[in-house]
Amino acid sequence: MAIQLLIGYVFVVIVMALLLFWLIKRKKFRILLIGIPILLIIGFACTYIPHKIVNIEPTKVSKIAIFDGNSGDFFEVTARTDINHIINNLNDVTFQKGKASYGYLGYRFNTKIFDQEGELLKELIINSDDTIRYKGFYYQSVDSILPYDYIDKLMKIGP
Repeated sequence: MAIQLLIGYVFVVIVMALLLFWLIKRKKFRILLIGIPILLIIGFACTYIPHKIVNIEPTKVSKIAIFDGNSGDFFEVTARTDINHIINNLNDVTFQKGKASYGYLGYRFNTKIFDQEGELLKELIINSDDTIRYKGFYYQSVDSILPYDYIDKLMKIGP
């Protein structure tokens, strides 16, 4: 899947570059006014190609901080088996970009993943077993479910 995605991106970039050079060579202002917005639209449309959002090696993760938006509870996952399970699951999921999440309130699990030095590697919100919120958009799982129930169970058990 990653090779196909890479080939698709390379193809789109090459086509966009060729089209841009062709438009510049023609030196017609009208064509540029039409061509540049088309290139921008094509570039934005490429962000809707399904892809993996999380690609983190589980051994590089020291902890996962989770805030439950329903209950207000905060929990840090530090057990190696739990970290491996959550990160491996997130690494395996391919996501399809959906609608913008701006203006929507409420969430379930605000998840922050930290490395061994305490630096933030990734922040996302897990809303359900197939939906996350990431960088201002909702993303739907294409091929598998998220560790939603697993995290919910960890939150109920506590530290």
